[in-house]
Amino acid sequence: MSITIGSGRELDAVVIGASAGGVEALTILLPLLPAGLGAPVFVVLHLPRERPSLLAGIFAPRCKVTVVEAEDKQPVAPGTVYFAPPDYHMLIDAGPQIALSSDEPVHHSRPSIDVLFESAADAYGSRLAGIVLTGGSADGSAGLEAIRRAGGVTIVQQPEEAYASLMVESALKGGPVDYVLPLQRIAALLTNTEDGTSAAARPARA
Repeated sequence: MSITIGSGRELDAVVIGASAGGVEALTILLPLLPAGLGAPVFVVLHLPRERPSLLAGIFAPRCKVTVVEAEDKQPVAPGTVYFAPPDYHMLIDAGPQIALSSDEPVHHSRPSIDVLFESAADAYGSRLAGIVLTGGSADGSAGLEAIRRAGGVTIVQQPEEAYASLMVESALKGGPVDYVLPLQRIAALLTNTEDGTSAAARPARA
């Protein structure tokens, strides 16, 4: 249960975080993932807490991979995109399986990108890729740092392409990242159709 990116790096899972402009960004990224993707993809998108999420229904018909809203204690399967439900943190637990939590919001958000990324870094270590996309908060920066410390792959959407650049700029300020790419090149990296050595990686900003 893995995917190979760049010049042969094997990954067991991918985590993605987004906020403002995230639906549009994911509409570009997720449909490019191939059927039979050998790893699960976990997505936190900041949502209104008081309304049901329509994300799984929106994305399932557009994607070649399976798309579901995550459930508590749900076993993790490759080739599946799991969206965090509204008003719950999504974590990765032993198994691996999904755990949902109603703990306090982080960065005023539940679900929180940091919570997902940090738990996934604990679960998958160096075989994890974390992706921070467009958004208007600093959520995701600490989580991406946790993935970096665990030896995982860190990826940030190119700020010039982001609908709201605060989230990606904050992630870049947190420390060096492996790749800073537009959405289509992120998809190419995950599907190993672009050699990682040619990716437009750049250090964090001061």
